[in-house]
Amino acid sequence: PYLGIEGHVVRAVSEPRVVPQAHISAVQAADACRRSGKRLCKAPEWRKACMGPEKKVYGYGDDNQPKRCNDYGRSPVTALFGSGGDPGQSGFWNFSHMNDPQLNQLPGTLAKTGEHDGCTNGYGVYDMVGNLHEWVDDAGGTFLGGYYQDTHENGDGCTYRTMAHNAVYHDY
Repeated sequence: PYLGIEGHVVRAVSEPRVVPQAHISAVQAADACRRSGKRLCKAPEWRKACMGPEKKVYGYGDDNQPKRCNDYGRSPVTALFGSGGDPGQSGFWNFSHMNDPQLNQLPGTLAKTGEHDGCTNGYGVYDMVGNLHEWVDDAGGTFLGGYYQDTHENGDGCTYRTMAHNAVYHDY
């Protein structure tokens, strides 16, 4: 789960208490789903599953409860490589740094699936807010739900959405 999947044939499997797969692009995630007879959700489907039958912003409720989900992490890139100056500095925020297998292994980063027992809703799905960005079926590339360092910058909880990367991109 800490390495890219290039050169491997993977399929989508949902299990509790395992380290989820990071370093996977939307294209690779869609292929993994197909191999399991599944597909990536469309954004509205994903949001409905995240918000639960009660239609709550965070699934568990409308108000953020810090640390209920894995949404309180730190930047593993700066922890591992230092501040690097300007965040826009391409020499620092590069593919090698963003895909270093050590990143999600640092304390305060990635959690095992279901490790935050309260990060669920009436449908019984876990970890849709925080932990890892979630790809949805969008040829342009869209993440929903945020990740362990951010669940607010691009919308709150289940409304979080970023289109900063294309569908072949992956990082931690």
